[in-house]
Amino acid sequence: PDRKMGEEVLAFVKLREGHAAPTTEEFRALCRGHIAHYKIPRYWLVVDEFPMTVTGKVQKFKLREQGMQELGLV
Repeated sequence: PDRKMGEEVLAFVKLREGHAAPTTEEFRALCRGHIAHYKIPRYWLVVDEFPMTVTGKVQKFKLREQGMQELGLV
């Protein structure tokens, strides 16, 4: 959470098979020129799989919980 705005952007990244995880700066460089600077995530987490529902939708609440645990915000 951001002290001023209340929330921060956290990106979950699932890599293609055989690809190494880029550094945070490489992720940011990828975003520059594609999205506004204030929308570029401050935090990045590489995951093997996204948690899915039985109908094939991403379970965003589980990603939120995982992100908070990884960043020590719980």
